[in-house]
Amino acid sequence: MQRLVAAALAAAVLIPVPGPSTAQDVRLTSRDGSVEIDGTLLSFDGEYYRLDTVYGILTLDGSGVTCAGPSCPDPEAFVPDFLISGAAETGAVLIPSLLEAFAEREGYAFARQEEDASHFTYVLSDATTGAVAARARFRVTSSDEGFADLLAEQADIVLSFREVSQAELERAQEAGLGDLSRPARSRVAALDGIVAVVAPDNALQSITLPQVAQVLSGEIANWRALGGPDAEIQLHLRNPRSGLSQSLRDAILSADGPSVRLDATRHRTTAELADAVSTDPFAFGIATYSERGSARALALAGSCGTLTRATATALQAEDYPLTAPHFIYTPARRIPRIAREFLAFIQSPEAQPVIRELGFVDQTLTSIPLARQGDRLAKAVLNAGQEIGLRELRRMVSALNEAARLTMSFRFEGGSSELDAQSRANISLLAEAVNRGRFDGRTLIFAGFSDGRGGAASNRDLSRRRAEAVRDAVLALVDAGAAEAVTFDTDGFGEALPMACDNDGWGQRVNRRVEIWLR
Repeated sequence: MQRLVAAALAAAVLIPVPGPSTAQDVRLTSRDGSVEIDGTLLSFDGEYYRLDTVYGILTLDGSGVTCAGPSCPDPEAFVPDFLISGAAETGAVLIPSLLEAFAEREGYAFARQEEDASHFTYVLSDATTGAVAARARFRVTSSDEGFADLLAEQADIVLSFREVSQAELERAQEAGLGDLSRPARSRVAALDGIVAVVAPDNALQSITLPQVAQVLSGEIANWRALGGPDAEIQLHLRNPRSGLSQSLRDAILSADGPSVRLDATRHRTTAELADAVSTDPFAFGIATYSERGSARALALAGSCGTLTRATATALQAEDYPLTAPHFIYTPARRIPRIAREFLAFIQSPEAQPVIRELGFVDQTLTSIPLARQGDRLAKAVLNAGQEIGLRELRRMVSALNEAARLTMSFRFEGGSSELDAQSRANISLLAEAVNRGRFDGRTLIFAGFSDGRGGAASNRDLSRRRAEAVRDAVLALVDAGAAEAVTFDTDGFGEALPMACDNDGWGQRVNRRVEIWLR
C-alpha cells in the first residue's frame, strides 16, 4: 500500500490539480491502518478509487484500502456507469450499433432508454439473472461538446468527427487528462469521407477542390460556371458546429479565406441533407460517404486530368484526399473495465462486418494484387516526373512483382514528417495484425513514395527513409516472437508512382506516402 501511495504521489507531482479541493468527503485507509488519505471522490470504477487530494489527483487500488465517508460506494452493489459524448456523425448510429454487437457477443441483454433526441442510455444486464451489468449513457451532440464534457470531467469517452484541436490538446494536458494525440489516448472507430453530392440526374460528374471552395463561398453561384444550366446553385450544408462542417473547414477552406455563403440551407443531420439534395436538380451539398443516401457523390478532379472517387478501398488507403475518420478519445485515467473491453471490441475483427453493414468503411486489411492495378500503373507512367525513366519503373515493378498492396497507407501532415491521425492509428493496427500471426511466413514491404518536387535521386532517398521510419514504428509495437515470423523489407521509389497531380496541394499530400505490400 505504501508503495502504491508513493507512486500515486509521484504521479500527482506530474499532474497538478487546477485548484484546491472544496470538500474532504472520503477517507481511504490501508488494510493495516498505517496510511490514511482524505479527499474528494471523483470516481470509482469497481476496482480503483480516484481522489482529488491535497497531493493532487490520486488513483488507488480498491483491494488495498477501506473507504469511509458519505460518498463511499458499495463495491458489492457497484454498477459501472460511463458517459459517451460527442459527434452525432459517430454517436447516432455507429457506436450504439457496435455496443449492441458487443453486448450480444458477451452474452448481455440490452435495453435502450430514450431521453430526448440527443440523450439515451443503454442498460446491459446479465441475460440469465437480469442483474444490471453496466449503464452506458450517450450525449450525442457535436465534437466540440464532447471535448467540453471531457474537460469538465463529465465524459469518459469522446466521439469526434475531426481530429482534436491544438487548443483542446493543451487544455486537456493542463487538466491532467494526458496527451490526446498519443495512440494510447486516441483510436479510429471507422473510416468515412467528405463528398460533394448532387441529385442523381444532375449532369455534373466531377469537380476540383478549388471549385468546391468557390461554390461554398458563393464565388461560383450559378451552375453555368460548372458547365451546367443557367440556374442558381442551391447550397446545402450541416449546421456550423457539426463535426462535418468543421472537417470541411479544415480540409477545404483556409482560415483566412472567404467564409461560407450565408444563404446556405443548414441541416440537423447528414441524412436529411442528402435527402434534400437528391430531390433537387439544382442542389449542391457536402455529405459523408456513409450517409450520402440517394444523392450522387462527385469525383474529385485534378488539374492534370486525374479523377479520384470516394470508394471503400480509396478511403482505407487514404488515396481519396478527403478521408474523414471517426475518432474516439479517452482521458489518461481509468474508465470501467467493461468500457475498456468495449473499446477493444470496436477494433477487433468481429466488429468490422458490423461497421461495413452500417455503410461506414471498416479497417479490415484486404489485398490488391499488382495484376489488378493496371489503371494505376498506366496513370503513373503518364504522370511520372521527367527524371523517372523506364529503368526506374522496371525496378519498381520488379520489386513489387508477385506482391499485393494492402489497403493501408501511411501519409504525413502537411509540411511535416509527422504521420497524420489516421496513419498513427494504422501503426497500431498493423502491429496487432503481425502479433496475431496474420503475416507469418510472408514478407511485408514498406514502399515509400514522394511528390515530384525536388530531384529524383533525393526524392528516392527521402521516400526510403520514410519507409524505414514507418517500419521501425510498427516494429516497436510488435512482439519479438511475432517479428521473427515475418520478413520486413523497405524500399523507396520517389516520384515513380504518383496517385494525383503534383501541381495541386492535395495531390502532393496524396503522393507523399508509404504503402504496405505483401508477398
